[in-house]
Amino acid sequence: MADITTGNTVRAAVQTGARKIEIREFPRPVIGPDDGALLRVEACGICGSDVEQYKGSMGDRWLPMVPGHEPLGIIEEVSPGAAARWGVQAGDRVAVEILIPCRSCDLCLAGRYMSCKNRIGSHGGSNPPARGLGLWGGYSEYIHLHPNSILHKVRGDIPAEIAVMFNPLGAGVRWAVHLGGAGLGSTVLVLGAGQRGLAAILASRFAGAATIIATGLSRDAAKLELAREFGADYTISVEEEDTVERVREITGGDGVDVALDLTPMAHQPIRDALNAVRWGGRVVLAGLKGGRAAELSTDLIINKAITVVGAFSVDSRGYIEAIRLIESGRFPLDRMHTHTFGLDDVSRAIETLAGEVPGENAIHVAIVPAA
Repeated sequence: MADITTGNTVRAAVQTGARKIEIREFPRPVIGPDDGALLRVEACGICGSDVEQYKGSMGDRWLPMVPGHEPLGIIEEVSPGAAARWGVQAGDRVAVEILIPCRSCDLCLAGRYMSCKNRIGSHGGSNPPARGLGLWGGYSEYIHLHPNSILHKVRGDIPAEIAVMFNPLGAGVRWAVHLGGAGLGSTVLVLGAGQRGLAAILASRFAGAATIIATGLSRDAAKLELAREFGADYTISVEEEDTVERVREITGGDGVDVALDLTPMAHQPIRDALNAVRWGGRVVLAGLKGGRAAELSTDLIINKAITVVGAFSVDSRGYIEAIRLIESGRFPLDRMHTHTFGLDDVSRAIETLAGEVPGENAIHVAIVPAA
């Protein structure tokens, strides 16, 4: 293994096809005066979309690539211009956003950078063919940060496996509170008990929700138990109870103010969300379905005056508030982190999060290159 501090090569995990990950060596990037920065990766979280990408459910359009879009690390080298733009210096710990916008189109200038017309690429996701295969993703010893990357400082005294939760927690904050409108006195239904479901529960409780209901499968018993620790008032095992009927029972027939579908690939939770929300409520859809269309009753949406919101990724506001939440130390986030793997075990790490490894009940899984 190359020395990740002083070596001339950098090791990274490259996905070449469905369930195909190989370790490759890349030249260590040289940071010029007009370049971005070199980030030494401390940890990179694994997202549910990484699981689907690994399985091949998301297609192979962007392959080969270095996956990992939840990186946390230390600035090793930085150009003067990038340092001034980001307000960082060598030695700072930062969280890295997924998208790399152009920063100059009309949408970027209006603050809507997530809709950038001329997106340069992303960290650990889609990148234009012109970028080629490079050290853009977090399953690597280092990431070459483009000058247009978006970074957020994170306190250095927090364990990396906890600090790297900025992404799922940011999703919980944005999807439940910013998009869903969960707040003081709200009733919230969270469909899916994965790390983002747990984060949505935590964010809803933090925002003052009065009643939180979480759902999961029978195999999610440990996750549902943690959901209760994080603030869920009720939990539903969807294989044992009818979700909609149970929600009506809990809410006295009113339904919930906000329903979030965070489940991967399944369509029934979408229907449950629409049926469980009250008249005039909001449904947030964030669980990717692998391109498979779902049949929805538009009459139901119209007659119940439901607002349906698509939740794409996390924006800077969500990340900033999530980092503040982590730094507050108010919640037992260590209970959510269950597994740490090194670079040589990326495939097993993803399969562990996917529930494919017998005897392992994973919630939050991180790749730590130095492990």
